[in-house]
Amino acid sequence: MKKKLLTTLLGASLLLAACGGEKAADKPATTEAETIKIGAIGPLTGPVAIYGISATNGLKLAIDEINANGGILGKQVELNVLDEKGDSTEAVNAYNKLVDWGMVALIGDITSKPSVAVAEVAAQDGIPMITPTGTQLNITEAGSNVFRVCFTDPYQGEVLAKYSKEKLGAKTVAIMSNNSSDYSDGVANAFVAEAEKQGIQIVAREGYSDGDKDFKAQLTKIAQQNPDVLFIPDYYEQDGLIAIQAREVGLKSVIVGSDGWDGVVKTVDPSSYAAIEDVYFANHYSTKDSNEKIQNFIKNYKEKYNDEPSAFSALSYDAAYILKAAIEKAGTTDKEAVAKAIKEIQFEGITGQLTFDEKNNPVKSITIIKIVNGDYTFDSVVSK
Repeated sequence: MKKKLLTTLLGASLLLAACGGEKAADKPATTEAETIKIGAIGPLTGPVAIYGISATNGLKLAIDEINANGGILGKQVELNVLDEKGDSTEAVNAYNKLVDWGMVALIGDITSKPSVAVAEVAAQDGIPMITPTGTQLNITEAGSNVFRVCFTDPYQGEVLAKYSKEKLGAKTVAIMSNNSSDYSDGVANAFVAEAEKQGIQIVAREGYSDGDKDFKAQLTKIAQQNPDVLFIPDYYEQDGLIAIQAREVGLKSVIVGSDGWDGVVKTVDPSSYAAIEDVYFANHYSTKDSNEKIQNFIKNYKEKYNDEPSAFSALSYDAAYILKAAIEKAGTTDKEAVAKAIKEIQFEGITGQLTFDEKNNPVKSITIIKIVNGDYTFDSVVSK
């Protein structure tokens, strides 16, 4: 998920990045017994800072709300957010600092590679860890105390194949995926496997590499097959280019995409909006969802940050409330009891209803977004 949000987030959040996080030293002095210490790790500076800042904003909003409403178990929450600069070694170093500080649970990391590194050490220590946005499968395989809030890459591939069959009536599908990306390839493979189970014929599968700009040769081959659906699971920078060139070679297929499409409108000139019109893609929530809880979250986020919350913001917000519910269910901050409570939780948040499966991955719904007139509109909520 490391590229899936709107670039407008960066400007609204530079202050947080400059501060390098919320440190215990910045807070009024309290004894350890009076607070519940929650650690967080994310990229607040560096090349992927926009994602860490967005996630941290959502997390901080949740913690502020929790403290304003009495805290957890009658205690205020002390949040310590450390910057790992998008680097796995820095992430482990940050984790160790938070352990020394006395955290009872960790929310983070944000991108997958640092999350894997942190999960390995958190599993050894048994400290409950919830990654809001790390999608790589082996993160939660590190230990029984490691959880994620976002759906995994294979899960969305399966759900999108089912959606293509049941909601779009697809009988034939072509795939256009990035051979250089574990994310793109992983989603594509899961889509193909589920499509075959659904009786959908895969009429073409073409690939490309990072940095490619010309996709017309592959798309021309696909156009000759005239598939009902063209599935493009990649990040928005590539997605927009592929969609435009698909229309240029005469492809009229319905385009379906993965959650990497979130942000694509910003990369497409308004004169080319027709190329992405009626594209359907997976996401973790929709700002257009009329659900009262979601609209209240958006309102509060905008008031605090003067910006619209991304999926990263929403997932981190949910992670905080999942941890709150688990500690209250356990009645203690004991790490084993909290991990057990997270495992057993049934939760309804901004990004949907969820429970955790045997591998600590969420069983949850996916929001389908439809692009209309250069805007992201809410289509439906679906699940496997």
